[in-house]
Amino acid sequence: MTSFFGSGRQPGVSAITAAGWLWSSVRPIAQCWVVVAAIAYAVDLLPQIRDGLSDGSGRALGDDFLNCWSAALLAFQGRAAEVYDFVAFHAYETSVVGSHIGFYHYSYSPVLLLLSLPLAFISYVPALGIWLFTTWLGFYRALLLSGADGVLLLSIATPALFVNALLGQNGALTAALLGGGLLLIDRRPIVAGALLGLLAFKPHLALMLPVALIAGRRWRTVGAAAAMVVLLVSVSAVIFGIDCWTLYGRNLAILRMLILEDGTGVWHRMVSVFVFAKRLGAGAGLAYVLQAASALLASCFVFRSWFRDDPAHLRLAMVVVGNWLATPYLQDYDLVVGAFVVVWLRTAERCSPAWIPHIRSATVAILLLPIAAGLFGKATGLAAGPIVIVPLFVLLNCLAAAVRRRTAPCGVEAALKGAF
Repeated sequence: MTSFFGSGRQPGVSAITAAGWLWSSVRPIAQCWVVVAAIAYAVDLLPQIRDGLSDGSGRALGDDFLNCWSAALLAFQGRAAEVYDFVAFHAYETSVVGSHIGFYHYSYSPVLLLLSLPLAFISYVPALGIWLFTTWLGFYRALLLSGADGVLLLSIATPALFVNALLGQNGALTAALLGGGLLLIDRRPIVAGALLGLLAFKPHLALMLPVALIAGRRWRTVGAAAAMVVLLVSVSAVIFGIDCWTLYGRNLAILRMLILEDGTGVWHRMVSVFVFAKRLGAGAGLAYVLQAASALLASCFVFRSWFRDDPAHLRLAMVVVGNWLATPYLQDYDLVVGAFVVVWLRTAERCSPAWIPHIRSATVAILLLPIAAGLFGKATGLAAGPIVIVPLFVLLNCLAAAVRRRTAPCGVEAALKGAF
């Protein structure tokens, strides 16, 4: 099995002594990071109970989990429409934490109301702990599907998971669904489709899935995903009413203007091409054009990779990274799924030893991006995402081209084809 934190030298590589030394140091660095991150999380959490369930100056305990839990409880009480009423929803959230808080909006479709209903049966504080643990557990179990060694440490040391926990977000859940679904496509296509279909609650993180599945002729997965989406939309419409979907559509237009086009408050955590262009001075129109061009180019390369049936580790990584290039709304906590890309890049090392320095540089960059993006943004006023994501996507395509040029597959590639 592939080990992420081992210290063995790669065979046939003699020109990367420094890189090999760095990689042998990853395990203790990761272990130290876990301890530091846990302490930092506790230090960040304690002030959030200074005034009820808030810090007394606008920040709620658990941050964005507040809107998820509040929405679930309102939906359970038959008041789902209030979730999409900014004023009524903010008033309800304030009643939960017991003091004044900032604007915690609900930007999700009624599909998430349906999926999060179990939270309504748990009081707020334990629900936060259960949410963070169970979504991490799903993420970890999905990583186990890769068959790699060391995924437990990887799953808790991934910096994006720390960001996700700080914000009470759903990055671990989306990573579990997307990463797990991708890994199961060729082994259990129906289950894979069901998992990928659950991403209907956050469709902007699944834009490359139709491209890849159609190009790869994975029709059973396509059918299962489509059936899951239809089921979720239909059930949510029956339970919460079609009006909720109408209100959700109205709110999307407002939130797009506030969060993307205006960018007040959160732009420094955004890592999309759209925000990158905006921070360089482009108007909203030009930024949308550049984002559309990025999405089109990414879809072309993803389509080609799946149509040609590139090695699994490369075509799966292209779906994830291609989607990062396609969506205009991408935040640091959404990069938890980057841990799967790390898995696939580590496999690429054994298949393409000549590319090891580039692969390891990309691995370090993708792990650090969720932490560095916000700091870089605040320090420079610029968005860093595409600076890392574009070269990573280029690297994946170069690796795929190198594999296609070889006349015989390497041992790991052959093993992957057998496993999948």
